[in-house]
Amino acid sequence: MMKKFINDPENLVNDLLHGFALAHADKVKLAGNNLVVRATPKSKEKVAVVTLGGSGHEPALSGYVGQGLLDVSVPGEIFAAPGPPRLLEALRMVNRPAGVLLIVLNHAGDIMSANMAMQMAQKEGIKVRQILTSEDISTGPRDKPEERRGLVGCLAVIKVAGAAAEQGRSLDECWEVAHRLERNMATLAVAVSPATHPCTGDSISEIPEGDMVIGMGQHGESGSGQMKIKSARETAEIMLDALLKDLSVKAGEDVLLMINGVGSTTLMEQYIVLNSCKEILDQKKIHMARCVAGEFLTVQEMGGFQMFLARLDPELTSLWDAPCKCPCLAM
Repeated sequence: MMKKFINDPENLVNDLLHGFALAHADKVKLAGNNLVVRATPKSKEKVAVVTLGGSGHEPALSGYVGQGLLDVSVPGEIFAAPGPPRLLEALRMVNRPAGVLLIVLNHAGDIMSANMAMQMAQKEGIKVRQILTSEDISTGPRDKPEERRGLVGCLAVIKVAGAAAEQGRSLDECWEVAHRLERNMATLAVAVSPATHPCTGDSISEIPEGDMVIGMGQHGESGSGQMKIKSARETAEIMLDALLKDLSVKAGEDVLLMINGVGSTTLMEQYIVLNSCKEILDQKKIHMARCVAGEFLTVQEMGGFQMFLARLDPELTSLWDAPCKCPCLAM
């Protein structure tokens, strides 16, 4: 039985967004039709960075609005993309000669809204380019990115693109670093228990007791790797080997590794998995140049985590390290 502290399910997202804005009033505010924007806008001489996505994945995506990151987040209803009119409203709001970079996760609803809004924006003379994040290795091969779902890798793309924009780089330069990272990243998820829809209480999927599923999607879409639950080290080895193979990472290369808890997996478990990954990478003589663990892109109370890996070069490392200030990430 689902137990959640909510009011009217029909007003859930509105309540959520107003509470979020209250909690982080020094960094963000609501504007227009419940768009999450920076409390202090950046100079219009710099590229704006915008994204969209369903609610229910907190802190993503609105938690990354702020200095060195996003200018606007367009939140949809629970697990649903916002419609094109609200995204167009956001693009109009940040329209500037420097241009707008639109970061979109590869999910059908997000893509449909993004493409329609971009077409309308471009007809109005708004200078906008799109970057699509598609790094879930469980849903398609590397040479067919259109088949890969967008998972927590969107955060890394937002981070480097936002840093480049904050530095005053051109729209093409911001797109290039975002694209470079996007083409050098991979994510794989594992789940041990399902999420529920907060409005209905319905489970999104079923996972047998004692089992785990590798390849689970962001909304609990079933994966193909169902097996008995393994230890942290064994699970890390299975997932990390698959990511390293997908990216063809060689000994001596620098990588960024992220463990993203998806709702109910404790920080204790995430840190144990992260430490296991470090030991495995050390054995392979691969340098874990940067790492993070925490809840960045969740799906309510699902048990499990996403493991994200990206190949770094000196420029991407510098952009990852650049200062940022937002509700849910500080560097």
